[in-house]
Amino acid sequence: MMSEKQKVVLAYSGGLDTSIIIPWLKENYDYEVIAVAGDVGQGEELEPLKEKAIKTGASKIYIEDLQEEFVNDFIYPTLKAGAVYERKYLLGTSFARPVIAKRLVEIAEKEGAVAICHGATGKGNDQVRFELTIKALNPALKIIAPWRIWDIKSRDDEIEYAQARGIDIPVSKEHNYSMDRNLWHLSHEGSDLEDPWNEPKDSMLQICTPPSEAPDKAEYVEIDFEKGIPVKLNGTAYDSVSLIKHLNEIGARNGVGVADMVENRLVGMKSRGVYETPGGTILYAAHQELESITLDRATLQYKQVIAVKFAELVYDGNWYTPLRQALSAFVDATQQTVTGKVRLKLYKGNVIPAGVKSPYSLYSEEFATFGEDEVYNQQDAEGFINLFGLPLKMRALMEQKKGLKP
Repeated sequence: MMSEKQKVVLAYSGGLDTSIIIPWLKENYDYEVIAVAGDVGQGEELEPLKEKAIKTGASKIYIEDLQEEFVNDFIYPTLKAGAVYERKYLLGTSFARPVIAKRLVEIAEKEGAVAICHGATGKGNDQVRFELTIKALNPALKIIAPWRIWDIKSRDDEIEYAQARGIDIPVSKEHNYSMDRNLWHLSHEGSDLEDPWNEPKDSMLQICTPPSEAPDKAEYVEIDFEKGIPVKLNGTAYDSVSLIKHLNEIGARNGVGVADMVENRLVGMKSRGVYETPGGTILYAAHQELESITLDRATLQYKQVIAVKFAELVYDGNWYTPLRQALSAFVDATQQTVTGKVRLKLYKGNVIPAGVKSPYSLYSEEFATFGEDEVYNQQDAEGFINLFGLPLKMRALMEQKKGLKP
């Protein structure tokens, strides 16, 4: 009987990969399949999943609203760190995987499952992100990764497998991009993007207006932060999920947030992707502006070093590690005074600073002015330069003495 079988929990999205994994698991394992769909902001894509999962052989499906946890526990810590992978990627897929995997483990424990299955390929980063989270939270759970086992070799093979079993799929051979969508972004990979010489088609964009088609008039936004966290948009307080949704709409209509890049995957190969991250792009720009007046030089510069490592940890799936947790503790300490308001001008894909203020600002117009002031003694600079340049002076004297300089 079904109830006597061992259970496997499947990370289920209803996309091409997981649409065929349920029947594949039924055909190749004697497990009861429990589907789990994590709602991280993909919206209407989740509506038909319940009927679809059961129709294709799952015994039940959990549709879990993870949006608030996703933003507060994963997006905002990464935003506060200023973490960007290889200068462009705002980590939209990367930090969505650990929040989903965390819930997979929780449901596997609740259901008494012995295994977790995911649809990540053997070429990608997601397999690492899912599995490192599972290992960190419950190492006793078995992991099944069909892409590393089955005979299917391509997306076209998947489509044919699904069609042979009468499974509805969200792609066709004519529109064959691999996409991942959540509250933070939409990614596009594969198809004509596999050649880096090919310019992305405007028709590919599903969130952002192509910059050339954005309004000819600039739009201004104002964002209030408290300790590095955005809390108000244009003077109105929003919960974290709603704030990002509103910013996505504003950024998208102004062509903001399209990033085209060739990135270095953790598994060793380079891959080309196009990311649409309108709200996130605005938040990163605003947060950076606010830090420019609230952090001292040494802290800001060291935090920029930390940001590179933080992004690498998130990209590589190392969210549940002592190092990431320690870096977040450092970041949180730096954010105690990152409170204030930022104004930005959005125009045809550009995010332009248009004003910043904070009650904790370290900027002093009185000290920085080019006009007359009564607080800065310019003669002090001579002694500072003499001491700061002393190592250079001593080396030059030695070189002259030894005849090392012409």
